[in-house]
Amino acid sequence: MPEVQHQPTILIAGASRGIGLGLVREYLARGWRVIATERKPSPALAAVATDAGANLVIKTLDINDRANISTLADDLDGESLDVLFVNAGVSDNPKQTINEISTEEFAHVMVTNALSPLRIVETLSPLVRKDGSVAVMSTALGSIANNTDGGYETYRASKVALNMLLRSFVARAGEQRSFLALMPGWVKTDMGGPDAPVEVSDSVRGLADVVAQHAGKQGLVFVDYQGNTIPW
Repeated sequence: MPEVQHQPTILIAGASRGIGLGLVREYLARGWRVIATERKPSPALAAVATDAGANLVIKTLDINDRANISTLADDLDGESLDVLFVNAGVSDNPKQTINEISTEEFAHVMVTNALSPLRIVETLSPLVRKDGSVAVMSTALGSIANNTDGGYETYRASKVALNMLLRSFVARAGEQRSFLALMPGWVKTDMGGPDAPVEVSDSVRGLADVVAQHAGKQGLVFVDYQGNTIPW
């Protein structure tokens, strides 16, 4: 009897638009089964699902709702993931200083970009195979060493917090999987703007390649979509 070939599965949290949606398309094109989350119904994601059939499963997830994360974990009981990719996040006004931002907006950016992604990682990483990978969407703006020109003060701080929380999780849990804090490049999306030099298709292709290159390797790396190491 011929051996049944394993179809790899990825869960992408934050897949309704932009890079997240691009990742859905890229992994489907590579023959993967994709579990994609959206906070509210996305016509673009629904259109992809029409052609993807059983290879795309869409789940509802508000990453800032802790109970919602637990519900998703219950729904996924029994799943085996090759990759968990947490993409969701928000930005702030790049010219807004820390003295100008409201406490409410600061808290929203920090919770959405740092606390909630790590809650997803902590809750769902047990579903990831031992030779699988956990990735979070970081940015070179989250590098303390590289911050020589300022700007995006709250956004930078939230990504530094994301990186630190991920390092803490890996150290505390003694995880043996591959962990990646990924920089997608300055991408032409709603967040990146029309002047961004990197197309979504190029970014997601690179991100998927980098995740594949690190599959089965233990520990945590901070790299961009071209595989270049970023200083912490």
